[in-house]
Amino acid sequence: MEIKEGQKPNRLINEKSPYLLQHAYNPVDWYPWGEEAFAKAQAENKPIFLSVGYSTCHWCHVMERESFEDQEVAQLLNDHYVAIKVDREERPDIDALYMSVCQALTGSGGWPLTVLLTPEKKPFYAGTYFPKRKMFGRIGLMDLLEQIRSKWEQDGEALIQYGDELMQELQEYERKNARSAGGDGSGVPGEELLHEAYKLYQRQFDEEYGGFGQAPKFPTPHNLSFLLAYSQTYKQPEALRMAEKTLESMYRGGMYDHIGFGFSRYSTDREWLVPHFEKMLYDNALLAIAYLEAYQITGKALYADIAEQIFTYVKRDMTSPEGAFYSAEDADSEGVEGKFYVFTRDEIEEALGLEDMHSYCNVYGITPEGNFEGANIPNLLRGLPEEQAELKELNPLGLKTRTDEWREKLFAYRERRIHPAKDDKVLTSWNGLMIAALAKGAKALQKPEYAQAAAAATDFIWTTLRREDGRLLARYRDGEAAIPAYIDDYAFLLWGLTELYEATGQPVHLERAITLKDGLLELFGDKEGGGFFFTGHDGEELPIRSKELYDGAIPSGNSVAARQLWKLSVITQDAELKAIAERTAQMLAAAAAEYPPGYSMYLQAHLALVSGGREWVLSGKRGDAVLHGMLSQVQRAYQPDAALIVNWTDAEDGGVQKLLPHLADKPAVDGQATVYECRNFACRQPLTNPEALKELLVRD
Repeated sequence: MEIKEGQKPNRLINEKSPYLLQHAYNPVDWYPWGEEAFAKAQAENKPIFLSVGYSTCHWCHVMERESFEDQEVAQLLNDHYVAIKVDREERPDIDALYMSVCQALTGSGGWPLTVLLTPEKKPFYAGTYFPKRKMFGRIGLMDLLEQIRSKWEQDGEALIQYGDELMQELQEYERKNARSAGGDGSGVPGEELLHEAYKLYQRQFDEEYGGFGQAPKFPTPHNLSFLLAYSQTYKQPEALRMAEKTLESMYRGGMYDHIGFGFSRYSTDREWLVPHFEKMLYDNALLAIAYLEAYQITGKALYADIAEQIFTYVKRDMTSPEGAFYSAEDADSEGVEGKFYVFTRDEIEEALGLEDMHSYCNVYGITPEGNFEGANIPNLLRGLPEEQAELKELNPLGLKTRTDEWREKLFAYRERRIHPAKDDKVLTSWNGLMIAALAKGAKALQKPEYAQAAAAATDFIWTTLRREDGRLLARYRDGEAAIPAYIDDYAFLLWGLTELYEATGQPVHLERAITLKDGLLELFGDKEGGGFFFTGHDGEELPIRSKELYDGAIPSGNSVAARQLWKLSVITQDAELKAIAERTAQMLAAAAAEYPPGYSMYLQAHLALVSGGREWVLSGKRGDAVLHGMLSQVQRAYQPDAALIVNWTDAEDGGVQKLLPHLADKPAVDGQATVYECRNFACRQPLTNPEALKELLVRD
């Protein structure tokens, strides 16, 4: 926002959240979420105006410009309400609670989320974006605030009673869901759920452009990861085709940044051409994983290249000096959505020269009239460069060299523009996803630099985002680590740590994973209904303690926990942990039965449980080239249900056997590099021949 001379900040100036700081000079007398705000509301008998958003949210910016920077709106809020601003990325528990209210009342949700509460935090009205005045049939914020003010003053008890009733209904709904999703621990569900999910994906698949359904289209990479896993488990080439078609179509479109790399949030159209331009860390982490898995299955270099380009973007633009990963980049710059990313033909000519401009425009779909508000989003909807070269009888390698040169020049040209704002807070959960992605990249591509980047982020979180008692924290920014971590933080970081252990063989990462697992079970476990609550038992008490099960844009902590606890139980041979993972899976299966594609991360855990899990143990000396060659074979292979243990037999401190005593019976046979492959606690004959290992991997 533009700060006018003499303008004084409000209470948000003392916060760390970039989103809250964006509103620190609003004339609205904002409060952060906390007791001070609720005490004021109770003392003055005022309703609470709760506004939830995030720093890179386009419509949050619009509502701020139209209303929260407006003196008339501010006066009404300041006189008759207590206004609270919340960053949904810092407080996903608050966001989830009141978003469920909005969805229950309106049938939809989104951000900015606008909720009116009693001083006791009970909601009685909810919506999303409101213009200042009535527009296109949408009630204006001023009208809404005036109506609620009048109703509160005349019959506030009715609103309070409605808030009480609404919370009772939501609490009963939560209890009903918990009962219907609760497992009795009687075993792992069968395969019917997996096949039903696959049929529904087939039904919704867009044959022409890939993806599922119509516009807007979200990438939801865990859908694709499930299809990839299903294709291999059940030998279904159609599942692989749907995943590949979607992965290639997303890359060809404008949702992918063909100049600076990385994916935008989603596509506003069916063809993947026009994105909502914000870039989120979690999208890029999950997409990198999906492209890596596709590469492992197909061997197609394109998928490896895309994953590496995502990592290039993240390491260049989204990594802090300490090695942690920032959260997001805005869609807007200079108050205009997409301005940083689009080009006119004249600008391309300025950057490339006349002759190369014509060639570039031909390859990347640039036209004089533009494909987005008079300008152009570079895209490859006409075909990949090598495909276009073949059609025009050009040298594919020569065209690729030219496109690389064009990209570098356009990137340098674009760098001189005013950049979109960066949300530079570090979220433990999203970092966990990127750590997992980089570690997978290190394995699949045999590039240790990715494991090094993942380890740097892990070390930062472990040393900076944990209290002295070991309690994980959710957010770091500007020197402050704060907010008790949620199930997502624990589960996603657990995922990252197990992947990083498999990529490096360093026991410290496995040791941390086991420590984190203990905290996850203690803080979040639901001993009665199974699974895990979103907040720890030591967290702030809200009207409802929810249990997130659905895999949306981000997979649920329960789904990731089910998968990673199962994997950790395979690694540690912990029967009790295996039972917890199975019970969590059973609870999720009951919820997923209503609409299986909404639980695609859980379905991957389900696949692993159905297969029984696979354990690879590689034993030998650190300097043994044969062992490293065999390790490389296992790491590169696509094995979503497998766990990998590296047993360095010459470790001076006892190595991983201190954590996994059962490895004592898996030595290096006759001092040679040895591979053990086990399923359901039974192992095949150990292998010392790399060719035999290769045959086994190919056969399976």
